[in-house]
Amino acid sequence: MTNAICLAAVLAVMFPGRHGSIVRAWLVAPGRFSAGWRPLVKMRAAVLTGVNAALRVAEVDLAPPRAGEVLVRVAASGLCRSDLNAITGKRTLVPFPAVIGHEASGVVVECGPGVERLREGDAVVLSIVPSCGSCGASAVRRTNYCAVAGAAMAAGALLDGTRRLSSGGRELHHFLTVSSFAQYAVVPESGAVALPKSMPLDQAALLSCAVVTGFGAVHNTARVVAGSRVAVYGCGGVGLNIVQGARLAGAGQIIAVDVSDDKLELARRLGATGTVDARAEDPVAAVRGLTGGADYAFEALGREETVQQAWASLDVRGQLAIICVASWRWMS
Repeated sequence: MTNAICLAAVLAVMFPGRHGSIVRAWLVAPGRFSAGWRPLVKMRAAVLTGVNAALRVAEVDLAPPRAGEVLVRVAASGLCRSDLNAITGKRTLVPFPAVIGHEASGVVVECGPGVERLREGDAVVLSIVPSCGSCGASAVRRTNYCAVAGAAMAAGALLDGTRRLSSGGRELHHFLTVSSFAQYAVVPESGAVALPKSMPLDQAALLSCAVVTGFGAVHNTARVVAGSRVAVYGCGGVGLNIVQGARLAGAGQIIAVDVSDDKLELARRLGATGTVDARAEDPVAAVRGLTGGADYAFEALGREETVQQAWASLDVRGQLAIICVASWRWMS
């Protein structure tokens, strides 16, 4: 053992980067270096210790992937409203302390046992809707309702109910099974989707949440049909992708509503046929004046006022889709 420790100490000096960190982890706890044991990854991550606490960038430990998991080097991560909701406490999304972040892309650097679809070197986009593959929802191909994944997210864990993140020997919680405000992330294979190598990873990160949320609301939830009249309340990341999704669905009219000139201009560029500045005019009257009443109204802000406005914008038999997180107290 003494000779092995001396050799490890030399290697730690020779390799001061990630591999040196791995060796130093072995030096701290050499007894763990047994059959089946793999070293920790030392990395930088943004740790959230509680509601309204400042994010603290610190060195944390990341255990290697277990069965059905992959280790991903994070290339880009967006700041989503859900991250802000966790910070402000608008929603209880994760126990603390936690490494948050979920809208991300990266490259697979290691595969755990049993991984079949992904390989080392694959560019991937990460997803907050992994699935266990064996529950009732998975059996009927409604994997976004996986009960195992839901329980894991509530516990700040991965699908097996355990965690890979720690700092100073204390466990840290995972955020929505991703935790992308870090240099690396261990995620379920079902929560990582391979990308074409030509896809820029900084742009691919948006596919992880904003794009699929907006596009999916149009094509999978509302099922917008060609020629229909669509109103979109809120032109942030999700709302703008609702606009694009409605354009791709062949909507006849797409009316974007916001209070930002820049967002309204971008909505026009992305496919809105009309825009309404809610600071300057009554958005309900404006939408109804342009469309005669919308067939589909999408609310992408999570505010009581705009939900009510979107509802009032609908024609007879119109559909309202509430996309973003709202405080449901006022709806009870």
